[in-house]
Amino acid sequence: MKLNERSLAFYATCDTPVDNSGFLYKKGGRHAAYHRRWFVLRGNMLFYFEDRASREPVGVIILEGCTVELVEAAEEFAFAVRFAGARARTYVLAAENQAAMEGWVKALSRASFDYLRLVVRELEQQLAAVRAGDCAPPPRRPPALAPKENGCACAVWSAEPPAPGPAPAPGPGPAPGPAGPASRSRPGPPPPLPPRRRVSEPNGPLHAASFVRLHQQYGQEVRALRSRWLRSRAQP
Repeated sequence: MKLNERSLAFYATCDTPVDNSGFLYKKGGRHAAYHRRWFVLRGNMLFYFEDRASREPVGVIILEGCTVELVEAAEEFAFAVRFAGARARTYVLAAENQAAMEGWVKALSRASFDYLRLVVRELEQQLAAVRAGDCAPPPRRPPALAPKENGCACAVWSAEPPAPGPAPAPGPGPAPGPAGPASRSRPGPPPPLPPRRRVSEPNGPLHAASFVRLHQQYGQEVRALRSRWLRSRAQP
């Protein structure tokens, strides 16, 4: 495979977003020393530069037919890019911290076209299952929450009437006595919710009514319900 150096340099430094970038320590091919290089991942090509301000890459690694795995090396947070073959080279890299190492390993493992081919194949199978009607039914909506009992009621609108519960059976316990001070201090039931009805204005449809008139109309109803609730709490 022949690569044009000018085209590679332009692709490595163009303004399009990169898949990943950052400093890594790269082990030399013939020497055991590590050199700090600026790495840029674009697609399945991993470029590395002398520093971040360099305009031409020192080298490029084509990430096809390789595996990315953690290794034990002199540098901490090291990992290797291995290629199949007896004479293939193994690139040993090291990140500056644990998070950077995990990010690079994940990005490099997903950079090859072989990985993308597997993802596309999986998506095609899912699409075929959906078209054939073999997909699982969509999850049902959870039931509406009941009003809270801390003095604030949650307005839960539902078109289904509540199911009547069984009447409590009379037990052998003592008959209820007169209400005492302790029972008076308990908070009463929450205020009743306004009944559902069509949103309309007595003098015309909704689009013809102004916001002020609607606010006044429904505000009176809310105040009346709140007054009724306060009176029920004040009664012994």
